[in-house]
Amino acid sequence: MGIPAALGRTPAPRGYAVASETCALATLGCSDISEVAPGEIVTLQGTELHRRQALTPARQGARCTFEFVYFSRPDSVWDGRNMHHVREALGVELARESGVDADVVIPVPDSSIPAAIGYSRESGVPFNDGLIKNRYIGRTFIEPTQEIRERGVALKYNSLPENLRGRRVVMIDDSLVRGTTAGPLVKLVRDAGATEVHVRITCPPIIHPCHFGVDMGHDGDLMSARLTVDETRERIGADSLAFLSLEGMMRGIGYDDVATAGYCNACYTGDYPIAVADTHAKLSFEGVLA
Repeated sequence: MGIPAALGRTPAPRGYAVASETCALATLGCSDISEVAPGEIVTLQGTELHRRQALTPARQGARCTFEFVYFSRPDSVWDGRNMHHVREALGVELARESGVDADVVIPVPDSSIPAAIGYSRESGVPFNDGLIKNRYIGRTFIEPTQEIRERGVALKYNSLPENLRGRRVVMIDDSLVRGTTAGPLVKLVRDAGATEVHVRITCPPIIHPCHFGVDMGHDGDLMSARLTVDETRERIGADSLAFLSLEGMMRGIGYDDVATAGYCNACYTGDYPIAVADTHAKLSFEGVLA
């Protein structure tokens, strides 16, 4: 799986820096920022820079789409595309595919804010804040146990009843992995007085584990691997639930042809960039016998 890497020229003293996101290089005041290509080797020795293409990628399809959906900061650029702009486009595609009559669109902060803006612009439903995030709680979906994940969600968000009471709400979230966050957030919005809660997700259902570094959990942990969309909707307590299609997500990223776009969508499709045998359970890659 391809993850971002970028290179930039530092200000005085002159040199170079490498980071996983372009925003880090911008913070350092770097110039001549460029992306490191798949299979490229970058060698830094003192103030000297050497770059060479050591390997030709074995196949197209290794960049991780989840960087656009969730991981990267909105001010980063990858594959020549700004994350904030792509996430707005995902919201536009979501409104086109699964619009619903509503009074307000709210994001699940922070990564869903641009998508909610795009959804609002395309649908004409007003955008507003409905959930406030505690900035001191980390990402809950990668916590090791369900108990810790649920406790983190309870501490992570508060509602704004003044923006929700008596309203039909579209709640935009970037993804639904284990389902830890969605159910409590739907309840939080309802308890704040919303008359309807419609959940919209800016990527397809995640039904396969990632074997290449994203700790989403194994097959049994993934809600969409166990439940249909309607069963998931019932489990989280939403009035409706819709995921962005694979084609819609790739259009939002900027590609019309999924097959030749050069991205890994294995967590949605099960088509891994390299062969993963059926006997290779998610936990076996982590040194645990499954």
